[in-house]
Parts: sequence; structure tokens; C-alpha cells
Amino acid sequence: MSNAAETDNWSVPIKLTVNGVEHAATVEPRTLLVYFLREYLGLTGTHVGCDTSQCGACTIHLNGRAVKSCTILAVQATGADITTIEGLSKGDELHPMQAAFRDNHGLQCGYCTPGMIMSAIDIVHRYGGKLDEETVRHELEGNICRCTGYHNIVKSVLDAASRMKVSQAAE
Repeated sequence: MSNAAETDNWSVPIKLTVNGVEHAATVEPRTLLVYFLREYLGLTGTHVGCDTSQCGACTIHLNGRAVKSCTILAVQATGADITTIEGLSKGDELHPMQAAFRDNHGLQCGYCTPGMIMSAIDIVHRYGGKLDEETVRHELEGNICRCTGYHNIVKSVLDAASRMKVSQAAE
């Protein structure tokens, strides 16, 4: 049987791809993915808001689906393909959702914005052209904004949905 000092040093190797770059690291088994992204990789656009999966500020894409990274251990993400807010733009060219949030004033303080954008992209991918205001509001219930009242966020998502359809049709 090991003693407490030995267990404190226990670590697990992980490998994952974040924003197209492969990473290998050794982490404590209890390390949350949100902290791995922020503290190990320096990707601070993924925010820690509540640590209880209520606010959505930590939302990322894990294998193409929006998830709250405060609910996942880094070791559970081994082998995964992760996209954070930093991985959306292509150089100076914003992702259509980022551009729509900018153009429609879908942010104020900006703390919830990365999580809102990541969730909104997932919503558009799941619903495609079948999005309306009611659906967007319902789908964003897991993301909390304390500043905007959501009107411009919803407007941004609907605008981006049409932009994303145009860019998808062009590809």
C-alpha cells in the first residue's frame, strides 16, 4: 500500500489535439480539462465561471460537439480533437460566428462570449437552417450572460447561421 506522499505525485500521461496541434503532457488525474487548457497550454479564452457547469463560460468543442470543459477531466479527453475559441479564426479572418457577435453587438464585458460563441456554433451545426429566435434562446439556456439581456446574442447567432450557410455553400 502506498503512502499519501506517493499518491500526491501520481500523474497520468495524456495526448490530445487542441486547435490542430498535438499535445502530450502528464497531469494529475483530477485535473479538469478547463484548467489543462488554461494553465498547461495557456489558452485563456476558455473561461472559468462557476466550476459547476451552470454558466457555460468554459464551453469548447470536443470531437466537434460543444461541451463544458469544467465537467471533463483532462484524462478523459485523451485522444480527443479539441477546438477552443483561439482555434476558430484563420489568421486575421474571424469565424462567421465571431464576426456576427462583433457586428451585432452580441457582447458587453466579454466574459461569457467565448462560451456563447462555441455553443452557438454547435447549435448552428445541429439545426442548420431550421433556427429561429425561440430555438436559439432555448438552446443557450446553459450559457449565462449577466450583461446583455441576450437579445443581441440571439441576433448574432441567427445572423451567423446565415453567414455559415453561405460559406458552407461556397466550399
